[in-house]
Amino acid sequence: MQSTRDSTLSIEEVSITGHAQLIRLRSYHPASKGALLPIVIYFHGGGFVRGSLDMADAAASAIARETPAWVVSVGYSLSPAFPFPAALEDGYRATQWVVANARAQGADAKRIGVAGHDAGGNLATCLAAVARDRGEFVFAAQALLAPLLDPSMTRMADEKEIVDPDLGASECAQCYRAYLPNASQWLHPYAAPIESRRLAGLPPALIASAQHDLLHVEAEKYASELIAAGVPTEVMRHGNASHHELGTHPAALADVVSFFKKRLPAKAQRR
Repeated sequence: MQSTRDSTLSIEEVSITGHAQLIRLRSYHPASKGALLPIVIYFHGGGFVRGSLDMADAAASAIARETPAWVVSVGYSLSPAFPFPAALEDGYRATQWVVANARAQGADAKRIGVAGHDAGGNLATCLAAVARDRGEFVFAAQALLAPLLDPSMTRMADEKEIVDPDLGASECAQCYRAYLPNASQWLHPYAAPIESRRLAGLPPALIASAQHDLLHVEAEKYASELIAAGVPTEVMRHGNASHHELGTHPAALADVVSFFKKRLPAKAQRR
């Protein structure tokens, strides 16, 4: 395990066995000041085909520092070399590792949130569904930043109505084809959460959309579907923000921190 430190966080990296290969996790640990820390699992963006732990650094650091929480960022396997469900199962194994190591980190395995941007938002909400169905651990909250939710791409905004979109429909389609090479996967509830008819029992959600993002329509539609299923859900559309910007957007990250503070409240550590 490699370790670095900034003025407020202890940052470590560790390799674990993933679904198809070794994957790296980056741990962000704030000073606990005697409190039992909540946990947040974080997934970077990149359309399932690119991205890295470094891409997630700003968001993961902010969440860890400001909540405060033990944040573990997942360096999941990328498509097309490792298509669905490799990245999702990597996230599951990462969470198993986190739960197993929570006590040593002064963290509470019963207060876990999950978050992600772009493809990471898809993985975050799908991992919450997998956890609900398998019953090994439970997520208490999910925060999705400009998530990719609809492989059918039938709920996108009209490109003519979006000012300077930084994610086009053709790029989005290429990413989905790489991640979901079999047509039957495009409706799988663990890959296309907006198509799922089993949303009840998912954790309370915060969904952040961006005004200048083609995907803001599907993000907000997913929020309405969660609400209809009885899932407590907040949705925020950020003006003058684009798809890629939302992963580091100060106001969006402040909303995520506020949401996790509310859903993963501070808890005194037992002595």
